[in-house]
Amino acid sequence: MDRVDEITLTGVRAFGRHGVFAHEREDGQEFVVDVTLGVSTVRAASTDDVVDTVHYGEVAERIVEIVGGEPVNLIETLAVRIAEDLLRRDAVLSVAVTVHKPSAPITVPFHDVAVTVHRRSVASTTKEDSR
Repeated sequence: MDRVDEITLTGVRAFGRHGVFAHEREDGQEFVVDVTLGVSTVRAASTDDVVDTVHYGEVAERIVEIVGGEPVNLIETLAVRIAEDLLRRDAVLSVAVTVHKPSAPITVPFHDVAVTVHRRSVASTTKEDSR
């Protein structure tokens, strides 16, 4: 059985203009993203070289780019957009992305609203299906 390890980034903050209301698109707001990448760390642990793993600094920068990019109505869409982008990295086998919208336009007191999506690369699914 193949090992799947995890690299987790928690609390990546980025400004975006996502939401269904015009004021959300105009004013924008901060979003917070948590990501867990399913990877194999075997080679990186052996070589002790960053080129043999997923560079989490680059992942964080990419998340900020996506959140700051083209607006969408739903954080569900934003989470999937981030997940699909991160799965394009060769070393990423699976991803869980949580997008928090702590300033969502909700009329009652609340702490946070978030959506989490889970995705797997086609390669990892095919591997598992062939077992």
